[in-house]
Formats: sequence, C-alpha cells, structure tokens
Amino acid sequence: MTPRARTQSAPASTTDRARGALLGLAIGDALGMPTQSLPREGIEDRYGTVEGFLDGAADQPIAPGMPAGSITDDTEQALIVARLTIAGEGIVDGHEFAAALIAWEQDMIARGSLDLLGPSTRSALATLQAGAPLEETGRYGTTNGAAMRIAPVGIAHRPGPGLVEAVVAASRVTHNTGLGISGAAAIAAAVSAGIDGADTDEALEMAHSAALEGHTRGHWVAGGSIPARFAAHRDHVRALDPASAATYLYDVVGTSVQSQESVVAALLLVDRGRLAPFDTLCTAASLGGDTDTVAAMAGAVLGAVHGPGAFPDAVLRQVLEVNDLDLDPLVRQLLAVRHTSTTTR
Repeated sequence: MTPRARTQSAPASTTDRARGALLGLAIGDALGMPTQSLPREGIEDRYGTVEGFLDGAADQPIAPGMPAGSITDDTEQALIVARLTIAGEGIVDGHEFAAALIAWEQDMIARGSLDLLGPSTRSALATLQAGAPLEETGRYGTTNGAAMRIAPVGIAHRPGPGLVEAVVAASRVTHNTGLGISGAAAIAAAVSAGIDGADTDEALEMAHSAALEGHTRGHWVAGGSIPARFAAHRDHVRALDPASAATYLYDVVGTSVQSQESVVAALLLVDRGRLAPFDTLCTAASLGGDTDTVAAMAGAVLGAVHGPGAFPDAVLRQVLEVNDLDLDPLVRQLLAVRHTSTTTR
C-alpha cells in the first residue's frame, strides 16, 4: 500500500500551493492512467481499489504498457497552457495554442502513443485548419478538455473577472461553449482561490460562482448546468459512506468526458476529500470512465488548497522522476504573472 501523506506543521505558502496544484494534477492524472476508459466493474475485478501508481496493462485501451506514475494528456496539455500563459502574460493566444496542440499530437503519434487529442479538440482544430475563424472553431466543444488543462490559468490569475476572461481565451479555440467554459472556469477558480489561501468550502464557492459566469459565455449548447448539478448533488454525496459515494458518482453524477459529468464529479470529490486528499485521488482513479481526467482536476484543486503536503513523499518523488518533470520554473513564472496582473489592475 502506498504510504499516506505527511502531516504539515505549518500552512503552505503561496508558492507551495501553486506547486501543489500542478503536482496534484500530475498525481491524479498518473493514478488514473491505468484505469482510464475502463468500466468500474473491470477496474474492481483487476485492481480492487487503486491505492497507488500502477503500470498500464498490455490491454489498456489508451495507455498500454506505460510505467507506473506516468502522466497522460491532461498534464502534458496543462504544461502547454502554462507556457503559453506565461508567454502571453496571462492570456493564451488561440492560434498559438492550436499550433501547439497539433504539434503535441504529432509528437505523440511519432512516439507510438495512443493518447491523442480528445473529440472536441480534434474537431475544433480540423475546423480551424479548414479556415474557420477562431470564434467558431470551438462552438460544439462540450467535453472536459478545457477544464483538464486549465489549472495554470488559475495559478496565473486571482479570482475575479480577469480570471474568467483568461479562461475564455484559453478555452475558445476548442471549447467555446457555455458548458466547456463553465467547467474550465470552475476548476480554474477553485485552484486560484486555493492559492490565495482559501479552504475547501471557500474554493468550491469560488468554483460555483465562476461556473455560473462561465455558463453565460461562448455558444449555447443543450446540457445540464455544471453549478446547478454540483449544488443539487453536494449534500447527498456528503452524507454517503465511501463505497456508496463512489457508486453514486459513477452511476448518477457520471464520469464520462462530458463536462457536466466529469467536472461535477471532480468537485464533489474535492468536497469529500478535504481530510484525505491522496486517498480521494485513489478513489477517483477507481471510479471508472474518464478516471485520469477526473482525478487530475480534483488533484489540481486539492493540491492548491493543501499544498504538496497533501501527498506522500514517495508519490511526489515518483511522479517527478518517472516523467522528468521540473515544475518549479513554471510555478515561479506563473506566480510572477499573477503578481503583475494583480498590481496593474
């Protein structure tokens, strides 16, 4: 069994919480790597409950044979967003982002990976390459691709109108819909609030408010409201025992790639995970469905609220070493953008 997180002796600093957001995203992503796109029953039969990093099995549909602790598209694309956010002094350029995503997928293909662009992103980029204007390319993007990679925008901006505008800019090319933007705004706002020192309830309140604002942006598409679904399920999920809560998340809330399912599931896991963040990410990885993305989104928020101390030392070392990650320069530069955007408003 993986050792549990160490106990923190002092509150995490702003830098620690920003680093925790990226680490939590990577840890959740890597925990869900071997179980992604599998039904819950199949995960239970093969693994029981995920308790730590696992190798991708030979028959894993997306990540066959990947070593334990490996990240997937969630973290890799979030790092692209981080670099473009820094380059754009807080705002992601849509055309540069599209080019970076196309280059990323070509690199993945060259490496023989099956972990490629999601359906909304691929469709949007094809539309852009066919000559459509940027404002139209993401008009049908309702999946969680924008939300899974948005954490760096939350690090670079404090909660407020500027954050939502930055989320729109980072989402527009692939997920320019109320659902896509609402989901991304919820995750970014919760991360941003956590970095400011918010506790779980405060971070989720910010997520709810930002999701409401995000729902009014972009193109309208039919689908249940993310903030309304979160509010409707929250008290019930809080009252359930762990096994019943996992069943409810999978069967009722949903863990598909659709934002109104997976983003809501991630936020509900954050609500339940305030006392045991790492165990909560293991639960997310065990749910079935889009496990790597649900766990990555929940991990980003939990890491922002609690800092790296939310996760065991051995887990932190493994995810950094396996993926050769050096997050500290990105954290420093994202926080520099955050400071600049705050002091210049």
